Amino acid sequence: MNPDDYAALVALDWGETEHAFALQLGEGSIEKGTIPASAETLHGWLEQLHERTGGCLVALALESGKSAVVHALFAHDWLVIYPVHPSTSERFRTAFTPSGAKDDVPDAVVLLTILTKHRDQLRPLRLDSAATRKLAALVAARRKAVDHRTQLSVELGSILKSYYPQALALCDELTSAVALDLLARWPELERLQAARPSTVQAFYAAHNSRRTEVIAGRVAFIAQARPLTTDRAVIEPAILQVQLLVAVLRTLQKHIVELEQHVAAAFAAHPEANLFRALPGAGPTLAPRLLVAFGTDRARYPSASSLQKYAGIAPVKQKSGRQLWVHWRWNAPKFLRQSFVEWAGQSVPKCAWAKAYYRQQRAAGKHHQATLRALAFKWIRILWRCWQDRVPYDEARYLAALQQRKSPLAPSLNRP
Repeated sequence: MNPDDYAALVALDWGETEHAFALQLGEGSIEKGTIPASAETLHGWLEQLHERTGGCLVALALESGKSAVVHALFAHDWLVIYPVHPSTSERFRTAFTPSGAKDDVPDAVVLLTILTKHRDQLRPLRLDSAATRKLAALVAARRKAVDHRTQLSVELGSILKSYYPQALALCDELTSAVALDLLARWPELERLQAARPSTVQAFYAAHNSRRTEVIAGRVAFIAQARPLTTDRAVIEPAILQVQLLVAVLRTLQKHIVELEQHVAAAFAAHPEANLFRALPGAGPTLAPRLLVAFGTDRARYPSASSLQKYAGIAPVKQKSGRQLWVHWRWNAPKFLRQSFVEWAGQSVPKCAWAKAYYRQQRAAGKHHQATLRALAFKWIRILWRCWQDRVPYDEARYLAALQQRKSPLAPSLNRP
């Protein structure tokens, strides 16, 4: 867009209690200040700016990742938003302030300078479709809930190790219903050993554990177990912590299931779900995440390389003289990168060429994670083409193409 098309250039530094701004109308001087961090004040300030500019377009820069303010800004369609990566503004600021001094208003001026002088290096933010944004919010919420569940289960396991390690042997997965119910009913070894064997057997049977030899082994294990400690000063506070964590995990598990139901419904209703639904190894968890990763705006990723770089899958080369260092990208969206790498791993047992490639790379001495990233790199290139052409991935067609090109993978495709 031509710089002359903007009536004003604005930079906004988002804060918890107040927002700092730097504003330049036309060729005028830079206005600086702060506004209270409230929805009413922000929208009122923007409406005043809209009047001052006569309803013309205004360019606004802010650090990327500020999703809360972005939602508010998109309510004003005369704003063209330019996100600036936090590391970019940080390096720009320290280049001229080597002392490390930092303040919100000068930070806004830094953003305004980047917007004024280097706008050709920035890309205006464009919202994806409402269906995609809803699905993106749902899969992100589910992932946060699952991560929180993992943290709580680790904490629960740590407490059990301090007084009741037998529970860890009796529970394969601490977040499972059988584990939580067992800990709620028998939060210490003494109470568990006081239960009749028939009661324990009935408990496991009620939780769909019906293998007689397995249940008998657990009953014998319980009978022979010895307490790690008999100190009630240790046991009683630990029991209270276990009961707290069990209650939280039960509630969290319930809401994770509900989130997964909403994700499934939003994915099924999405107009481009057919491109991702049948991908090898994607399943109900990763298919929605892959859809969100690509979105519906084909102009956002004009090449497979652009997505590989943005997602942090493409490696970075640093060269100085005769030295060359290849490493992964540090500044990349973590959840996006995880989605591609996790899917690559899940595709190995489900896709013939992915399995052959994985084996080939491992035989060449590549580490597991490096191999998965390399596999994700290949998958993005394939899936980007399908996405651009709006054609679902066809495994048979791709395998035939590998055979026709006499790919190094071809001889290994039929191996079990």
